[in-house]
Amino acid sequence: MKRFLFFIFSSFIIFSSAFAGKISGTVTDDKGNILPFASILVKGTSKGTTTNNEGKYFLELDAGKYTIISQYVGFSRQEKTIDVTNENIKLDFQLSLQQLSLQEVVVHPGGEDPAYEIIRQAIKKRKDYENPLDSFTCEAYIKTLIKTRHLPKKFFGKKIDSSDKKEMGVDSAGRGIIYLSENLTKVAYKKPNKVKLEVLSGRESGSNGFGFSFPTFINFYNNNVSILVQQLNPRGFISPISENALNFYKYKFLGSFYEDGKEINKIQVIPRRKYEPCFSGTINIVDGEWRIHSLDLLLKKESQLEILDTLEIRQFQNPINKNIWETKDQVVYFTFNVFGIDAVGNFLNVYNNYDTAPQFRKKYFNNVIVKFDTTVNKKTNAYWDSLRPVQLEPEELNNYKIKDSIYKSGIDSAGTKHNRDSLLKKQGHIKPLQIVYGGFNRSNFDPKNPVQYSFQSLLSNVEYNTVEGLSLSLEGSVRKTFSKSGEQISFSPHIRYGFSNTHLNAWVSIGLNKRSFSFNDDGGSNNRQNWTLSGGKRISQFNKDNPISETLNGIYTLLFRDNYMKIYENYFTELNYSRRLDNGFRFKINGLYEDRLPINNTTDYSFFGSHDKNFTPNYPFEKLDSQFTRHQAFITSIDLEFRPGLRFIEFPNRKMALGSKYPTFAFSYQHGWKNIFGSDVDFDRWSFSVWDNVNFKLKGQLDYRFSIGGFLNAKSVFIQDYQHFNGNQIIFASQYMNSFQLAPYYANSTTANFYATGHLEHHFNGLLTNKIPLFRKLNWDLVAGSNAFYVNQTNNYVEIFGGLENIFKILRIDFVASYLNGHYNQTGVRIGFGGILGNSVRLNRK
Repeated sequence: MKRFLFFIFSSFIIFSSAFAGKISGTVTDDKGNILPFASILVKGTSKGTTTNNEGKYFLELDAGKYTIISQYVGFSRQEKTIDVTNENIKLDFQLSLQQLSLQEVVVHPGGEDPAYEIIRQAIKKRKDYENPLDSFTCEAYIKTLIKTRHLPKKFFGKKIDSSDKKEMGVDSAGRGIIYLSENLTKVAYKKPNKVKLEVLSGRESGSNGFGFSFPTFINFYNNNVSILVQQLNPRGFISPISENALNFYKYKFLGSFYEDGKEINKIQVIPRRKYEPCFSGTINIVDGEWRIHSLDLLLKKESQLEILDTLEIRQFQNPINKNIWETKDQVVYFTFNVFGIDAVGNFLNVYNNYDTAPQFRKKYFNNVIVKFDTTVNKKTNAYWDSLRPVQLEPEELNNYKIKDSIYKSGIDSAGTKHNRDSLLKKQGHIKPLQIVYGGFNRSNFDPKNPVQYSFQSLLSNVEYNTVEGLSLSLEGSVRKTFSKSGEQISFSPHIRYGFSNTHLNAWVSIGLNKRSFSFNDDGGSNNRQNWTLSGGKRISQFNKDNPISETLNGIYTLLFRDNYMKIYENYFTELNYSRRLDNGFRFKINGLYEDRLPINNTTDYSFFGSHDKNFTPNYPFEKLDSQFTRHQAFITSIDLEFRPGLRFIEFPNRKMALGSKYPTFAFSYQHGWKNIFGSDVDFDRWSFSVWDNVNFKLKGQLDYRFSIGGFLNAKSVFIQDYQHFNGNQIIFASQYMNSFQLAPYYANSTTANFYATGHLEHHFNGLLTNKIPLFRKLNWDLVAGSNAFYVNQTNNYVEIFGGLENIFKILRIDFVASYLNGHYNQTGVRIGFGGILGNSVRLNRK
């Protein structure tokens, strides 16, 4: 049946095409130079296309008489009328530079350039044109191309050899296409803010990926213009016709030209100051209507552009009915040179088939913002040839041909013994050096019964503390995936030996991950469940949040004789179950049994530091007068988390959360069971938290987290079960938004019936520092905020901080001042990760 339907579908395309004429040609300037990505439009319709990088285009039209328009920013528009039959037509265009009229413009000395009055009128009309339609649909063809001009010999210490270049599809000099994709996406919009993207088809050179599927709608009628991803500039960029544009831009009237009886004013856009998030270039405004006709705008490093070196936007607006204009086509060019990788690329968007009075079915707009068709990446070459509005270039055709052939060959041989043997050979044998340094990951490359196993290197698991002295851990894992059900089971053993106290600890974890995806009338639905059973004998910190990493504690112990980490041993059994639902709700149920054993310091060794300075005892001495006594604890807990309004991308076989405009709410409840399995604890503890971040665009981003909680019952609570406030007594910053950078680790721990905590951080993202010459050139940004907790009048703490982040794109330095119980406490400096790259880095907290 599927083949029959495909035959009918293919036949329909061929039959329809038999009565359509193909128009093709080249667009150049009057000197014969090609005009890449020139706009081609069928006059009086929303149908059109764009030339490729070689200035070539093609169109398919039903028989009839048409006027074809070619236009390019900075050139005069040209129209040609043709009669379309079933014969192919060659239609070339030669565009001349726009002849701008300036004869009526007189600017007196000290007078205002007429561009300012044009811009003021455009600003007044901005809101009318921002979202002129109550609803609409259109189709967007998206082509993404990234090419390297140079590759380094090494990348993060790893040599880039000829086999790597061959796999990437570049030549020996490191030049070539490394990414090429095409997509056809249906865009639907309904006021006030309902949007849905249906990705109908997508292809990616050399893989079965879906390609870059999201149209890059760049709306210059918005005050603050967002481009591609937030990482390019979290503040966004100021539109040349925003409400406050005159405070940020200078303008120059370059002249005017006429199209369809309308006068088009060409305005040069010039940022008033460097290092403001502003564009430079030209914008064309229709006289009298004061709408955007077209634009060619540029962003550079001086525009506070991150990651990329330059980004250029060319955009044409065209009427889709008598009074409404929308984007017809748009090209975004970019260049970047990072870590020695010199590359260029572009995102081409062509919008067609606008429907300004669509009828949406009930519940069409839901929490799925982007939906991929189930056959999105299964289209044939004939399908793409039939709908592609932009002709592929020879280099692109060759890239598809070679990379798709290699990929298909790999798929065809994936299950063969020869291919498996080849992959195993390339994977290689385990080497002794990998066991000591680097670790390893291995797979059996069996598509029916895949098994992966890994081992962490011995060197990465060498630690030092005053209890165990030098400790060595062996950690690995084995994972088996069941192809049919998608379930995965894992087995992770851990062995740890302390050379000073001669204690051996060993424990294992067994995990079952179940993920399924099903469809109903409302779309796809995820079902994700995780079971974990752990048991054995282990080392634990008194604060289960592990406020200090073992590695940093070892460094401070050996260099400064500061043994901040406090640990105990425990025989334990733990069972976890967690589930995530599509409505933004998550929950976790946990049962934990621990037989807790005290352990004491057994070594006094350190590299430096005066031995007149004694190590502190291995227990929270600020709260306890002596070591705790051995006891048992059986504790159950439930954690609930909910984020309303969560939006999703729906792939053919899974869903991915996109975020929400609402904060996350979390509730946790713990109960200590007296006399169950010999348990000595008896308490009830709760907490409620809310957190989110709010992007104020030009004014920066605010992150916040607030919590309240306490003990409803504290009849028998041991130090391990206290409410601990995550402190930090070392120069390296602890986890932002969940710790107190100058607070002690255990001095403020409590069993009170109520407490409250708050964390606030404001990331200025270039605000203010763009006025300081050195900082604005380096793109260093200010950050400031406060952390606080309150238990009672004799146990409360506040710290305020200010600092710089995005230092070398990765570092952050804060100056912190703290106040304990209303009185000045201390000041300090904290160094951590923060910035464009630093925000994605997480310390390994053991």
